[in-house]
Amino acid sequence: MKCLVFFLEELSARRMLEGVLPRLIPSDINVHYVVFQGKSDLEKQLERKLRFWLLPDSIFVVLRDQDAADCHVIKRRLVELCQQAGKSEALVRIACHELESFYLGDLAAVERGLGIRGLAAKQGQAGTELRINLALPLKN
Repeated sequence: MKCLVFFLEELSARRMLEGVLPRLIPSDINVHYVVFQGKSDLEKQLERKLRFWLLPDSIFVVLRDQDAADCHVIKRRLVELCQQAGKSEALVRIACHELESFYLGDLAAVERGLGIRGLAAKQGQAGTELRINLALPLKN
C-alpha cells in the first residue's frame, strides 16, 4: 500500500490536511503526519526522521511556513536536508506567508461558501485564521 507522509511544522497544518486530503486522494493511500514543535524543530529533526523512515512505498512531503524569511533560502535548506537523508525525491513546499493564510486567505469567500456570518469583517486581524480554522468542523 502506498504511503503519503507529511512532515509538518505544527499541528494546525495537520488539521488543515486532515480536512482537505480525504477529498483529494484515493482511500487506498495511507496518510501519516509527522508534526514538529515549530520550524526549528522540523529543521533539526527532519534529516534523521527521513533517514530512518521504515515503511516501504512512502512518498514524502515537507511543508513549512515562510513567515518572514526568504522562501528560496528555506526551500533550498529543506531540500538539502532531504538529500542528506537519501530522500531527494521528497516534495518540499513553502506556505507563503503562513499556512493558515494559504487556506483561509479570503474570509469573505469563506463566509459566502460556508454561510458563517461575520468572517469577512475579521480579515486582517492577527491570529484570526488559526482561531477560525480550529472552529471549523473536521472530517474524521
